Amino acid sequence: MATRNTLHVEVVTAERELYNGEADIVDAPGSEGQLGILPEHAPLLALLGPGPLQIKLHGEDNIFFVSSGFLEVSHDRVTILADTAEHAAEIDQARAEAARRRAQEHLEEARSNTERAELQAALLRAISRLKVVELARRSGRIR
Repeated sequence: MATRNTLHVEVVTAERELYNGEADIVDAPGSEGQLGILPEHAPLLALLGPGPLQIKLHGEDNIFFVSSGFLEVSHDRVTILADTAEHAAEIDQARAEAARRRAQEHLEEARSNTERAELQAALLRAISRLKVVELARRSGRIR
């Protein structure tokens, strides 16, 4: 159970649990912009968009990529149910860069609005994964 000055945070996907522990602050990619969650936050249910999820405890960051999903805050508990998520250290930067290039190239050749929307979503996911790697590098979490 979370102490008075921390949050209890769970990050899960359908396949696995990525984090279950305490945090001083959670910074999550809401569908309308970044969400900062501190202890004693008001109850909240929010949609997540692709981007970096940072869980900070005593100055240490745990950094993840989430594609989309939901975030719930209730009684100093934060539950993140992500469609897909991965720890920054699990991201293959070369593969993410190749996905970015591929989506960008195909976007220029898109023939329908549906195809264009799918490629824009793929491009946003790839760019977000690369941002997570860079953020983790700058924080010293990965090399």
